[in-house]
Amino acid sequence: MPPISIYNNILLKAFDTDLISRLGLQALVFKAGQRIEMPGQPIEHVYFIESGMASMTTIFSDGREVEVGMFGYESVIGVSALMGMKSSLNHIYTQIEGTGYRCSLEAAKKEFGNHGTFQTLALRYVQVQLIQAMQSASCAAMHNFEQRLSRWLLISADRSHLESFKMSQDFMSHMLGSTRPTVSLVAATLKKEKLITYARCQVCILDRKALEKRSCECYQIITSYLSDYEAFDSLHMA
Repeated sequence: MPPISIYNNILLKAFDTDLISRLGLQALVFKAGQRIEMPGQPIEHVYFIESGMASMTTIFSDGREVEVGMFGYESVIGVSALMGMKSSLNHIYTQIEGTGYRCSLEAAKKEFGNHGTFQTLALRYVQVQLIQAMQSASCAAMHNFEQRLSRWLLISADRSHLESFKMSQDFMSHMLGSTRPTVSLVAATLKKEKLITYARCQVCILDRKALEKRSCECYQIITSYLSDYEAFDSLHMA
């Protein structure tokens, strides 16, 4: 039987004590809106989220942002620097407050270069992240906003392990590339049908099964890939 891990993050759970020691992890508390990476700024740390959720966005010349990635307990942030990137291409910041760890980029690079468990699982996570990004892009082109919002709320809950979290309508409109009135209208419909509650920026999922039915096929596809990823990582804990 594998040892019981003190960590929630999927990668950290799969690392042995020697690897953890070499990384020199520093415990962190993430506040909502806390910046982790900024476009053009050097990447100096690698982050592992334990609770809460972060988003990766692309910023346009007029200041608008659109979400292109989500990070939760399954993630490692900063992995692009392990493959040669010196500066971040995107804005990454905390959506839902939580906790996690970080290590220096130098320590992560050294471990990545050992071609062991750290490299294997980090590259596996990159693959999963790419699949999720491609599915989300396809979803934006093919599905209506009610389906997309339902998918996004479900994934946010999954990543943070929370069924209730703070999220403004402005923020949701930016993440989904829509407008605040559209978010307000669709959220009101979901609220009226008692799938969610939404007041003072606090979202609470009341009926997950019904919300899944309102979502599109993309939610199940992304969830399936994440499940496969978790199962793959569990093999490295044995």
